[in-house]
Amino acid sequence: MDSRDKDSWKLTGCTIMTDAWTDKRGRGVMNLVVHSAYGVCFLGSVDYSSERKDGKYIFELVDKCIDDIGERNVVQVVTDNAKVNEKASTLLKAKRPSIFWNGCAAHCIDLMLEDIGKLPLVDQTITKAKSLTVFLYAHTRLLDLMRKFIGKDLVRSGITRFATAYLNLKSL
Repeated sequence: MDSRDKDSWKLTGCTIMTDAWTDKRGRGVMNLVVHSAYGVCFLGSVDYSSERKDGKYIFELVDKCIDDIGERNVVQVVTDNAKVNEKASTLLKAKRPSIFWNGCAAHCIDLMLEDIGKLPLVDQTITKAKSLTVFLYAHTRLLDLMRKFIGKDLVRSGITRFATAYLNLKSL
């Protein structure tokens, strides 16, 4: 972010958010954004494939963003709940005690739903629901009848978010 962007962007009371993921070719990517009452601004994306993704590395990325924005403008940092982020939060609290570091609530809920999904009865139910959904979507005439009868599509389970398994159950 250059100084022109800082002047036009309302940064007071903002939150820095990270989103780490792996692309189809196995490269590690982290997106960094800032959110304030005036909206969201993309700060950058980092390919960390060749880096050791540890707490110190993540802390350095976030700390640079805080320097760019100005510490006085940052209220908190939000990341997923991975162990490496706990180490990064410890380093940030030591350097910048006025900034809060929070785990992502949506990620936390998703992890809880994943654990619930490991219970035998719940796992069997989710597996049967997925099988039924796959069967219906593989047979166009049945799918058409289902749509006419219930008036909507089913939620299909996703790979990245476990909550979709429960949304699939609800839609059935």
